[in-house]
Amino acid sequence: MSSRFTLFILIGLVLGGIVGASIHAFAPPAQAAAITGYISILTDIFLRLIKMIIAPLVFSTLVAGIAHMGDGKSIGRIGAKTMGWFLTASIVSLTIGMVLATVMHPGTTLSLPIPPATAASGVASELSLKDFIAHVFPASVVQAMATNEILQIVVFSLFAGIAVAALGPRAARLLDIVEEVSSVMLKITDYVMKFAPVAVFAAIASTVGTEGLGIVKTYFAFVGSFYLGLAFLWGLLFLAIFLVIGRRSLLLARMIRQPALLAFSTASSESAYPRTLEVLEAFGVPKRIASFVLPLGYSFNLDGSMMYTTFATLFIAQVYGIHLTLAQHITMVAILMLTSKGIAGVPRASLVVIAATLAFFHIPEAGLLLILGVDHFLDMGRSATNVIGNSVAAAAVAKWEGVLAEATGDPETAPA
Repeated sequence: MSSRFTLFILIGLVLGGIVGASIHAFAPPAQAAAITGYISILTDIFLRLIKMIIAPLVFSTLVAGIAHMGDGKSIGRIGAKTMGWFLTASIVSLTIGMVLATVMHPGTTLSLPIPPATAASGVASELSLKDFIAHVFPASVVQAMATNEILQIVVFSLFAGIAVAALGPRAARLLDIVEEVSSVMLKITDYVMKFAPVAVFAAIASTVGTEGLGIVKTYFAFVGSFYLGLAFLWGLLFLAIFLVIGRRSLLLARMIRQPALLAFSTASSESAYPRTLEVLEAFGVPKRIASFVLPLGYSFNLDGSMMYTTFATLFIAQVYGIHLTLAQHITMVAILMLTSKGIAGVPRASLVVIAATLAFFHIPEAGLLLILGVDHFLDMGRSATNVIGNSVAAAAVAKWEGVLAEATGDPETAPA
């Protein structure tokens, strides 16, 4: 089933590119925009269905996972290991983006008119540490679930899971209900995922039909450098997990290719969350570990998005001929370590983080106009990277806890 599902995703990807290129080549711009607008409805429906199940799925799996960990000592130990991995991966991701932009200078090779420094980018740049910290804690869990505020849902789920664990037998019936909700949501996920190849087709056809493949040629140095950096980051992630779990890392790489491909095709890490959870369980990561690490990863371990923030910020600085000192580079990493957290589920949230960083270093915000056209193509790569980063983190934590089991399936038989 898994191999067929992956094949259907690839077919949707290729057909979407062919149809999109045909629309862009033969239809006038206004007509192409109208056609792709209707096609994109299929992708919007799929992403809405995913958003529909994310909040109850994250809540039920995380609460059940924490409750089954038992005492607070176990929760604290696993949490410390998880956050330790996330912190290290964040620093590495941000540094790779910074070093890559510094070495390859993609901003100096762009042969396009530079927007005036006073031009408005249309991307909100209001972002402060005070607002971020206050936003972490939900004023209403109902509102947090209604708006899919992943970080707020995680915070409430942590409290709920710890409370259920502390009550023990008195909360046994509630825990049973939560686990049943989790099972139901995973079953709904199976139904929704059958629509994924169609959504992939629509997403690619809509993007290529509107922008055309020529825009990638224009931004070849920028796009090529970024994907080179992603490839390097993938190599480091798999090297790290190889050092932790050995040769089984090869099996993990094969098993997570499907959710990574789904995230790549839809340019949404969120769309791959349910499938990633299932694949990790099939690989041997206990549900309580995967259910704990993945939701936290969607707030604290978006490796691809973090690499993009430093890379894009320095690219824009290079376009305007602005040189940043080593101290400013270090400051940028420290700022982005904080401001890049909790952006899961927010469309193009990386652009908001970049806009705030540009303002802090007095780099023209208008530079965002230069990357808006290709941002979707870049979002595809960073979404897939986010899935890979969170998957290897869950496997590493399970190994460190001594609970990584033998795989219950392989890439060809894992449920889809």
